This record gives sequence, C-alpha cells and structure tokens, in this order.
Amino acid sequence: MKSEKKYLEVAWMEEAEAQLEIEWEPKTRLGRMVKRGEIKTIAEALRTGLPLKEPEIVDILLPDLKDEIIDIKMVQRMTDSGRRVKFAITAVVGNEDGYVGLGQAKGREVGATIRKAIDDAKLNIIEIRRGCGSWECGCGKPHTLPFAVSGKCGSVEVLFKPAPQGLGLACGDVAKKILSIAGVKDIWAFARGTTRTKVNYAKAVFDALKRNAEMRIPESKKKLLSIVSGSAGFAGE
Repeated sequence: MKSEKKYLEVAWMEEAEAQLEIEWEPKTRLGRMVKRGEIKTIAEALRTGLPLKEPEIVDILLPDLKDEIIDIKMVQRMTDSGRRVKFAITAVVGNEDGYVGLGQAKGREVGATIRKAIDDAKLNIIEIRRGCGSWECGCGKPHTLPFAVSGKCGSVEVLFKPAPQGLGLACGDVAKKILSIAGVKDIWAFARGTTRTKVNYAKAVFDALKRNAEMRIPESKKKLLSIVSGSAGFAGE
C-alpha cells in the first residue's frame, strides 16, 4: 500500500510541474491584488474577507506549503457498458507553522484527482491559533493549542486539550498528519465514534481546528497563554 501511494504521489508531482510552466492569469479580485503585489502574505489575504477561489494565490503567498494524502479509495460501479472505476482522494496541506487546509476530489485518473484534492485543500486553508495552554507547562512557546477544542463529523467526535512541551502528538495517525502539518507539536487527544472512517476522522479534526480559529479571545488571555495566530517562525523545528 505504501509503495502504491508513493507511485501515485510521484505521478501527481510530474503533472504539477507541467502545470507550473503555464502562466497564471488571475480571474478574481483577490488574485489580481496578489499579482499586483498589494497583498504579500496569506494572513492579509484571509483578512480581506474576499473568497479564495484560485489555488495559485496560496502557491504564491505560501511557497513552502507541504501536502499529505490522507485517504485514497477506489470506487467501482457496474454499468451496461462495463465496469466504471473512479478514485476518491482526501488530502491535507500546510506549512507546519500555523496554516492548514483539507480537501477532497473524485475522478477517473489518479494523478489529476490528487492534484484536484490538493487544490481544493488550498482553497480551504485556515489560520490556526497556537500557544502554551497546558497547566503543566510554562515555557511560553506556541507548541500546542491554547485551550481545549472539539470537532465533529458524522459519528466521529474529537477533543483536543493542550499538552506540555515534549509530550508529542498523543492522537491517531490521521489526526497526527493534520496536526503536524498545521504546526502543532504537542497535544492530548480523545476520540470516539467510527474513527476507522478516515474521511470523517479527518473532517472532525479540521472542524476542531476551525473552531479554534473562530473563537474570540481577550487580549489579556492572549498574553497569558502566549497565543500566536498563523506563522510564528518555528516551521520544521
């Protein structure tokens, strides 16, 4: 299974390189502002309130973006003309420093479908908050979530709680991929429901991170918990 996924990712990379050679012509207001240089960071783009409809915007503003395939499913359907095969792919993107996105796509060709899933994840990118919210830790670095947060999708429910520095990601494999690519280093996680359904598990984790980003926090709490929104300059550490 690992060798198959590696082959599929290589196929996607070859197609992506071919696409980069095509000159990008923005079709949206946000895209034109980015190309003119009026918006220079992804944080500024998200705060404009304009819809993010072009993945090239994320490519320009977050050049160090990484991607990970969460799930690949082959769906077969019998028709009068024979067997029809399609692929359903779930992917996550992030810069390992405060930005993460989750996307899905379906298609007949693996490489093109992977590219569509990654592009969809770029369009769903969000800015998360990190901090030092564990009572067991007082390092003052943004290595975990600043407060407990929960997420839900289908039967899957997840709860994330701040953890002390050095603990690592105490969670399932799917949640570990998403949290690590988002830049979270330490976490306590609790999950219930059919977590074997990777798509619902991934969506529940992403729902929790979205709630983390949407919550209003007083300025006094931000200083107390060392809360940072978006990039903090610790990518790859």
